[in-house]
Amino acid sequence: MDLPDWTREPLVHFLGLGALLYAALAWTAEPVEPASRIIAVDESEQARIALGFERVMARPPTDAELDAAIDKFVRDEVLYREAIRLGLDQGDAVVRQRMVAKMDMSATAAAETAQPSEEVLRAWYEDNADRYGGEQLVSFEQAFFTSVEAAGAARSGPVRGQPISLPESLADKTLREIANLFGEQFARALSSLEPSDQWQGPIPSGFGWHLVRLTRTRAAPARFEDVRSRVESDWRSAAIEARKARAFEILKSAYRIEIDR
Repeated sequence: MDLPDWTREPLVHFLGLGALLYAALAWTAEPVEPASRIIAVDESEQARIALGFERVMARPPTDAELDAAIDKFVRDEVLYREAIRLGLDQGDAVVRQRMVAKMDMSATAAAETAQPSEEVLRAWYEDNADRYGGEQLVSFEQAFFTSVEAAGAARSGPVRGQPISLPESLADKTLREIANLFGEQFARALSSLEPSDQWQGPIPSGFGWHLVRLTRTRAAPARFEDVRSRVESDWRSAAIEARKARAFEILKSAYRIEIDR
């Protein structure tokens, strides 16, 4: 027989499915606490909804727009609660990760807005000074030779350079300072070496050839005032991670973890 036209409407199908789900839940679902059947949209909640509208639209909502936003909030809340009752959040990797992310965010919100004191930041800077190094500092010894052959031959025995009015050793000098004394070619060659107890080279300079024993390289510490914003950002990141770890350990302590290995 022919069915009435209204039976072909999608909305009717949706309402019919909803009725079937409701009937099934009434018989099979877990009992729900009475409070979970109450959706309270008090003044503070309405203010939060209005603020959300204003952030998106860059203006306060009209009365009609606020009513529509409240209606949407109620609809979303009803569907969300029913989805939880149906267990639709179970086994969904996306939902799981979003909930994990929200738990982490709730644990770190205070750290994200905290304003550390100058003493706290300076202590962090001093404890992590190697993160904020500036120009490279080099320490080395050098022996001078007038020819590359003489320098090469000296490596096979005790290294004794020829006299020259250049320092035999320098400590914690920048490559620019070294270039001013020995020349750009020497400074570039020196920057490519790794610290070692052995003599390395020969490397050229504007004077001749040198064997070099590179004893140390390190970054010059930057001034706190020059890197303060980086220090605060790094401190905040570390504080967030520490709060997340601490919050997780507190939550984890309420569980018994059993892992078959």
